[in-house]
Amino acid sequence: MIDVQRLRVLRAVAEHGSFNRAAAALRLTPSAVSQHVAVLERSLGAQVVARSTRGVTLTQAGRIMVQAAESVTAELAHAQQQVDRLGTGRTQLTVATFTSGGRFLLPGALARLTAAHPDTVLHVREGEPEDSLALVRQGAVDLALAYHFDGPLPGQVNQNSGVEWTALLKDPLHVVLPVSHRLAGRAVLDIAEVAAEPWVLGCLKTEAYLRRYAERAGFSPEMRGTTTDYFFARSLVAAGMGISLVPSIALAPELAGVCTVPIKEPVPIRHIGAATLSRRRNHPQLTTLIHALQEQAAAVDDTLPSRREGRSWRSRV
Repeated sequence: MIDVQRLRVLRAVAEHGSFNRAAAALRLTPSAVSQHVAVLERSLGAQVVARSTRGVTLTQAGRIMVQAAESVTAELAHAQQQVDRLGTGRTQLTVATFTSGGRFLLPGALARLTAAHPDTVLHVREGEPEDSLALVRQGAVDLALAYHFDGPLPGQVNQNSGVEWTALLKDPLHVVLPVSHRLAGRAVLDIAEVAAEPWVLGCLKTEAYLRRYAERAGFSPEMRGTTTDYFFARSLVAAGMGISLVPSIALAPELAGVCTVPIKEPVPIRHIGAATLSRRRNHPQLTTLIHALQEQAAAVDDTLPSRREGRSWRSRV
C-alpha cells in the first residue's frame, strides 16, 4: 500500500528540487524527507529521484508517482467538498484568477453563476497563472482563469495532466506612448520602429515576452521599470519615463497623457482561458461558470480598442 503522506513528500521534492527546500516547505527535517522517499522507493521497487550535488530530479517512475500524487490530492479535496456539502447543503466553489482577467471577466460571470445557483458559496483568490494551474491539478481550486503568450500552455496543462483548457479570449497587446511622442498619431506601427525607446512594463511576464518578441525583430529592449500593475505602468509612460506594452483589456480606464497604437502583424497576443480538472467537466456549477465566462469574454471582446477602431486612440488630456 502506497502511503499518501509519502506521495505528498515526493510532490514537494519535485516542486522544490531538493530535500532541504522540500523539508522547509513541509516543516520537516531533511532527514525525514529523505526517509519518506527511501521508504516509498522500497515499497515501489523503483527509484523515484536521482540525487546529485545540484539537487534531485525525478526519474520516470518518480514522474508517474507525482502525477498520481496530484490526482490523489485532487480527489481528496473533492471528497472533502462533498462531505462539507452534506453538512451545509451548499456547494463550495473556489476560483483563482490573475488581476486584469479577473477584473474584466469574473464579476459578470460570477453574477450569472449565482443567479443560476444561488446556494453556491464562492471563493476567489488571486494568483499568477502557473501557480493557479498547479492548484487546479491539486484540487485546491475548481477553476483557474489564466493566460499564456505564444508557445505551450503554462503549468503542465496538456492531455496527460488531467487539466482541461477552455479558450476564452485573444487579448492583443498595444504600444502605449506619451501623447507628445513622434509616433502618437500612427494608425499602426512596427515594433522595430520603437527599438531605441526605453520601456516600462506592468508585468514580469510581459517583459519576458517583449524580449522574445523584440529578439525576433532584431533588437534588445532597454528596461527602465517593471511594475505589477498595468495602470501604474501607463502612468509612468504619461510621466515620460518610456513607452509600454499593454494588453487590450488592461487599457481601461483611460488615462490622460497617453496614446495607444496597435502593432502590425504579427500582433503579439495574450491568450486567456479557463482551466479545470477534466474529470469535473460535468459539475453543474463549473459548467455554468464556464459558459458564463465564454459569454462575458464575447461581450468584452466587442469592446476592446482593437475592435472599436482600426486606428490609434488617445486618452483625453
